[in-house]
Amino acid sequence: MSSSDNTAKITTLPSGVADENSFRTVPHNLEAEQALLGAILVNNEAYDRVSGFLKDTHFFDPLHGRIYAVIQQFMQANKQATPITLKTFFDSEPPIEGMTIPQYLVRLAAEATSVINAQDYGQTIYDLSQRRQLIAIGEDMVNRAYDSPVDEPPSVQIEIAEQRLFQLAETGKYGQGFESFASATATAIEMASNAYKRAGGLSGISTGLRDLDDRMGGLQNSDLIILAGRPSMGKTALATNIAFNIAAQYQSEEQPDGSLKTINGGIVGFFSLEMSAEQLATRILSEQAEVSSEKIRRGLIDDSEFSRLVSTAQKLQNLPLYIDQTGGITIAQLAARARKLKRQKGLDVLIVDYLQLLGGSKKSGDNRVQEITEITTGLKALAKELNIPIIALSQLSRQVEQREDKRPQLSDLRESGSIEQDADVVMFVFREEYYVERAQPREGTPEHAEWQAKMEEVHGIGEVIIGKQRHGPTGTVRLAFAGEYTRFSDLADNDHLPEQTF
Repeated sequence: MSSSDNTAKITTLPSGVADENSFRTVPHNLEAEQALLGAILVNNEAYDRVSGFLKDTHFFDPLHGRIYAVIQQFMQANKQATPITLKTFFDSEPPIEGMTIPQYLVRLAAEATSVINAQDYGQTIYDLSQRRQLIAIGEDMVNRAYDSPVDEPPSVQIEIAEQRLFQLAETGKYGQGFESFASATATAIEMASNAYKRAGGLSGISTGLRDLDDRMGGLQNSDLIILAGRPSMGKTALATNIAFNIAAQYQSEEQPDGSLKTINGGIVGFFSLEMSAEQLATRILSEQAEVSSEKIRRGLIDDSEFSRLVSTAQKLQNLPLYIDQTGGITIAQLAARARKLKRQKGLDVLIVDYLQLLGGSKKSGDNRVQEITEITTGLKALAKELNIPIIALSQLSRQVEQREDKRPQLSDLRESGSIEQDADVVMFVFREEYYVERAQPREGTPEHAEWQAKMEEVHGIGEVIIGKQRHGPTGTVRLAFAGEYTRFSDLADNDHLPEQTF
């Protein structure tokens, strides 16, 4: 067999124009493939050095790929892979270069150099495979651009190419394998040190809501946090409050390599699948300027309110909060855009409003439960990959409305199996005031007096019910809610009022 390690550039020519470079072979190295297979056949421990990242599809020579695939089957069955044990799998293969495949296996083992270099050979094979795939993507882009369907705009072609490139970038990320306990302990100490230094003593990112932080320790990296509630309970309001609080607290410091490290707050990405970016910005302006969003929309604001809006808008201009308002995107597209944001701007927290508006792959078909499972699994994997907390808003089923006590439970989650299973934290937003207000009896009746007393008790109160938390307690956190500005804030109850002195 001849070998080559070609790294030629692609030359794109107009249709019908030939060039001597257009017939160059794609990058490959048959000698590296032969050396790796020989090393494994001599000493199966060499397989352990490459099995974490190398697949049979990464080999250029189809025969080498089939040999590696059979070796994989032997390793998984805990059997020895040698030229003798592999022989029966290749007896019917046609001969190559005047020798049978079993003879070729013997030659591979006989000419093996060193097991020590196995990982280097494997990495070479993998890298060349990546380059071949890049060439294939590039060729497809060129061909698609030349012969694109009439109903396919360039933006679709760009999105397809970008998605394929991101998928290629993510292949081979199989994790780092086993980690020593000493290394894990050092990471835990670093986390405790960061919590000690951070304002408020939190191990995670502060939500800006004191009691919620006390209960959760902040938002923890790699966590998938589900924030659920019935319509009008304030899911989006709480999410925008948290997004603003985190972005407003953002502080960073430059590292020796020139990169920026977040030391407080964070850079926030917000996927608003239901509301436009302008609507979301209006909400945040209303919350911070304390001007009713209804008055902003209808233009019913006076001079002082307009001045507050302008002043607030100027303060918010440099807020590290990025909004993607594209509706109907899939979990794969969301992941690709989140990776791009992290690479270009940085990303510390991601918020998705809301997960039922995301789409799955075509494989899930019309099976909505399967599609939701794919979405929640994808969000959890993305949280781990980017090492950030992801807050995903979720709807609740209507069965809440059938109960007398309308406080949500885990069983109320729509397609609850996968959502509850994949989430690290499940929180419910509940405002009893919403239900009490709609049960107003006729004025002048004894029931109306009782209703008024109940309204005074629940007015302006919101509850965040933590129904699940992997690394902390569950329970209920009471918050103040200003409906006019759709803003949640800390509740100034008796437990937090300063002591009175007489």
